[in-house]
Amino acid sequence: MIRTTITGVALAAAVTLPAAAQELRFANFTPPFHTINASVIEVLNAGMTEGTDGAVTVRGYHGGELGAGPVEQYVRAIQGVADITWGLPGYTSSQFQLTMIAELPTAIPADTPGYEALWAAYDDHLSAEFPGTVPLALWTSEPNILIMRDTVVRTPADMEGLRVRVAGATAAQVAEAMGATPVQMPISEVYQAMDTGLIDGVITGASTLVDFRLDEVADAITIGAPMGRLTFFTVMNQDAYAALSDEQRATLDELAGIPLSQSAEEAWLATAEAAVEAARGDDANTIVDLTEEEIAAFAEAVSGVTQAYIDEVGGADAAAAMSGG
Repeated sequence: MIRTTITGVALAAAVTLPAAAQELRFANFTPPFHTINASVIEVLNAGMTEGTDGAVTVRGYHGGELGAGPVEQYVRAIQGVADITWGLPGYTSSQFQLTMIAELPTAIPADTPGYEALWAAYDDHLSAEFPGTVPLALWTSEPNILIMRDTVVRTPADMEGLRVRVAGATAAQVAEAMGATPVQMPISEVYQAMDTGLIDGVITGASTLVDFRLDEVADAITIGAPMGRLTFFTVMNQDAYAALSDEQRATLDELAGIPLSQSAEEAWLATAEAAVEAARGDDANTIVDLTEEEIAAFAEAVSGVTQAYIDEVGGADAAAAMSGG
């Protein structure tokens, strides 16, 4: 009799308990202070929590908790290790040949946000490069700069023979055009590589001065050379997306695409601006703001890179879509 009474109470409690919230796991290979957290992960969590009355939440697994390698981020989404991941197309350049056109110097007009250019080309030209996932955000970084160790760069000739880290194939071609030797590695390895002298510098956005503490191992920064920018994605496992209810997918769709991409890109720009301001305030740094004449010299050095890459990957139509042509 006692056993029956307890069982009955337990069953009644089970009926009245609310269903547990569904957690979407967002794999983040960077620490929680990185720009991605506030601009994408927390935005998704707040929007999904509110829009589904708490039925679906998004939790960031930071610092590589679901896998440390930045290069494997897209695969983690495909395999379902995480429901959502973010990363750089440049780490697996051969998969994202058309997407990476956005990284090239002058590929996107200076007054056009990178996220607008990427989404303008997505449906007709880029979608095949994202198999097995649903892209939630596509965006670009601030313009690339040169972050150097022990070398002040004012002309392309100053780059001759230097070992410079690049994120992917497009930046590698830019580095080669300036006479440097490109070294491809994840950004998470750059701090140690610069600190030990394995590389002389890096072509990347100024936000990395803060997000990856590169200002601690760099002492010369060159701003203004036309070296393109970086591209980023946030993608969701296709099955995880399909498993959401119609109402939950509608909530996610309202958050994703242009709005989430804009949130990310504007956050990257804000982080970069603050990072440059901080770097200028450090007397240990040499900041080179290139003159118009010096910028022209860099532009001449890399002038053939963009069209050569577009021709190589058959990307004329994708490039036209990105540039508004």
